[in-house]
Amino acid sequence: MLAIKVAGAALNQTPFDWDGNRARIVASIAEARKQGASVLCLPELCITGYGCEDAFFNPHVQEEAMKMLFSLVPETKGLVLSLGLPVRFGGSLYNCAVMIADEKLIGFVPKKALAGDGVHYEPRWFKAWEQERATTVEIDGREYPFGDLHFDFNGVRIGFEICEEAWVAHRPGAGLARRAVDVILNPSASHFAFGKIEVRKRFVAEGSRAFNVGYVYSNLLGNEAGRIIYDGGVLIADHGDIVACGPRFSFADVQVTSCTIDINRNRVSRARSSSYRPDDTDRNDLRVEAEFTLPKASLAPETFERAAWEKSPRVKEEEFTRAVSLGLFDFLRKSRQSGFVVSLSGGIDSAAVTLLCHTAFALPEKELGFAKLIEKLGYSPLARNAKSLAELQKAFITTAYQSTKNSSEATESAAKAIAEDARATFFDWSVDPILKQYRGLIENALGEALTWEKHDIALQNIQARTRGPSIWMIANIKNALLLATSNRSEAAVGYATMDGDTCGGLSPIGGIDKAFLRTWAEWLCEKGPEGLRSFPSLRTVFAKPPTAELRPLTQNQTDEDDLMPYDVLDEIERLAIRDKKSPAECLEPLAMANPEIAPAKLKTYIAKFFRLWCRNQWKRERYAPAFHLDDESLDPKTWCRFPILSSGFEKELRELEGLKG
Repeated sequence: MLAIKVAGAALNQTPFDWDGNRARIVASIAEARKQGASVLCLPELCITGYGCEDAFFNPHVQEEAMKMLFSLVPETKGLVLSLGLPVRFGGSLYNCAVMIADEKLIGFVPKKALAGDGVHYEPRWFKAWEQERATTVEIDGREYPFGDLHFDFNGVRIGFEICEEAWVAHRPGAGLARRAVDVILNPSASHFAFGKIEVRKRFVAEGSRAFNVGYVYSNLLGNEAGRIIYDGGVLIADHGDIVACGPRFSFADVQVTSCTIDINRNRVSRARSSSYRPDDTDRNDLRVEAEFTLPKASLAPETFERAAWEKSPRVKEEEFTRAVSLGLFDFLRKSRQSGFVVSLSGGIDSAAVTLLCHTAFALPEKELGFAKLIEKLGYSPLARNAKSLAELQKAFITTAYQSTKNSSEATESAAKAIAEDARATFFDWSVDPILKQYRGLIENALGEALTWEKHDIALQNIQARTRGPSIWMIANIKNALLLATSNRSEAAVGYATMDGDTCGGLSPIGGIDKAFLRTWAEWLCEKGPEGLRSFPSLRTVFAKPPTAELRPLTQNQTDEDDLMPYDVLDEIERLAIRDKKSPAECLEPLAMANPEIAPAKLKTYIAKFFRLWCRNQWKRERYAPAFHLDDESLDPKTWCRFPILSSGFEKELRELEGLKG
């Protein structure tokens, strides 16, 4: 029998946090030893952080990363460890996995398939390595193996598939299988997206089955650099089955998951496989002999259980809550802010943001305990003075309802109820006196009275903008993070006032559409996340259709009257932006999905969407950063680039108008 115990770690790293990143790596090594593992796989670029952006080019960053690497070598006695960092070679920069064993640096494996789509921009910084090429790199006067390598530990062979390499059609694992590799390590920086965990499980399990190997997948954890949330979730597969699965969305700095894998069982399967053929290219220049024998482990039965919420039919709502809560918590502590501030209107958007602030403290308190939660926020006196979770939330979550004469009693009472349910500090004031001053100023300048008939947009926007300075002032005084409350549906058509409801340093719901927000809020109202309470105050929000409340109350303004039904808007957005369909191509699928709406009306909605989309790209360029949650992001900096100036699809819209129906 030949079995070894392997482990993967999820780490919550931060770009250039040399001391913190090193401490978390060392902690993961200690935990792996405690669990009896002899092989530990850490995430991609875990030394520097994955999100360094153009700072990867900085020679200082490269040098500090290399210093840290060598400082970690003595920490590996009796252990095989893989780490990730950028390495300069031959005038180019490479994203490398490094193999260390028993206090010796064994070699560097540069990544061969770079992630360059969506939120990923690796080809900007790194060069892809060539298949089946190996050489050496000189560091401080010493030569180390460098290239498409695998490592032989007295008969047990270990190779790498680095993140994107497992997602491409021609996986390096196939070549490793031909070289009789026993274990594949996959150090990853795989961002969260709805349902993505199931895809990961498939390629990990399939890699183990097809290549007849034990397979270890590690991942980053938390909000590393601002927009992207990593959900952790270490996976280990053996003989084609997932045999260990680490927790996701943890608020801990380090999560190590280990399991024993049966090397001989996989070798028997490989020998029986009709598709396996030994590779003539298994030359010494692709195999590095390591003078270290992996300790054998017993094959005691090991089982794992997924969290109950991951088996729930409402898993998307749970994922959304946990992802955004983790993103908010990490953004707060890594920016060293003393809380969140929200302009609470009584509508679904600001209510959602406020309640997500609540869960951003409630979830880590449930997982880690109150003392550990305070330790993580210990930079702030507000946290150090709190004696309970309720006190902490009261100090760290501040809301304000800023009324005008166009605000209703219903939204005021809804805002107050949401703040109470979230345990937030609540302010209530009127901005009417300031509005009157602005209006008088402009009327005197223009020499005419402003009216709703002639100056509708200006009179609406000044109300939203007047709320900006006061809520910013609260944030400044409290040294807190002001959160914008616009959602993705509004961003698509520019239904937001710049310097009004877009005020903020972060937009927690900017990556999600209005229709899902309502579905999520209904779930939160009745059930809520596993282990936390529900929020019945949301019933007061549902009592009234979504409205900006910027026109006189007698006009009964609603968002959908101003725009179109939100579910239709979201369908057009997916067709036009995600699926890249022309206006005419949107009509048929939209009509099939909405048979109750006349085709002529749908044409009007499509034309309105395209015109507003093109007209308002400048707004999307100015929105606060939002979390990436799925493949429908509108973020122009990381996902959906679009020109600020264009023809506005006028030719295509004329073609749409000419369609029958």
